[in-house]
Amino acid sequence: MNALFPIEQLKKMKYDLTRFLLVYKFALDEIETKIDILKEEFQSLHDYSPIEHTKSRIKSPESIMNKMLRKNHEFSLDGIRDNIKDIAGLRITCSFISDIYAVKDMLANQDDLKVLEIKDYIKHPKPNGYRSLHMLVEVPVFMSDCCEHVCVEVQIRTIAMDFWASLEHKIFYKYSQAIPERLLNELKNAAEAANSLDLQMERLHREIKDIKDANGDSEFDELRRIMINNQQFALPAGFMQLLTDE
Repeated sequence: MNALFPIEQLKKMKYDLTRFLLVYKFALDEIETKIDILKEEFQSLHDYSPIEHTKSRIKSPESIMNKMLRKNHEFSLDGIRDNIKDIAGLRITCSFISDIYAVKDMLANQDDLKVLEIKDYIKHPKPNGYRSLHMLVEVPVFMSDCCEHVCVEVQIRTIAMDFWASLEHKIFYKYSQAIPERLLNELKNAAEAANSLDLQMERLHREIKDIKDANGDSEFDELRRIMINNQQFALPAGFMQLLTDE
């Protein structure tokens, strides 16, 4: 038996902490389901999805504890809930900068999600060059005995932004000393190069779309086929006529 805590107290602490973290896991599940629906909707209706991929994570108890101690907050589950807003995190990677704002708007328009805060580090990059759009959203999670409103941090960025941020983290992970000014400048220059690439690809994407639209890229026979869940449906010749006769 643990010398500090009786076995029954340990059991209750484990139960409470497991339930606490499960609520955040379920909140992530709900948002990821919404993202999957949006991806399939866009792929089916527009033959294009603004979302490349997603990645989620739950902060570990150790990371939560260190952050609470660092900020000198009261250490309790209620204190953690009130003071740490990124226990549940979801990263959405998009193809283009315009896609980031489209995805942000789609999430904001979900009736059961409440947007608590938006930080736009694309229009206003951090001093080191970091770019991304951060949203804090409140998600309702229906447990067996109640509904809990859970905060989730959503980061939306392009592939180039994600590439830069991931490598920047690897380079400086657990580096505790002062970083030389020359390296900070190089890092910021790399962020600017990634942003220039984003802007160039956005322009190319827009121009190609304009060309396709001008050339009438969609063939008539393509308009008579529908793809749902990897299953193709051919529309009978009279189907459209019946719809227009209504």
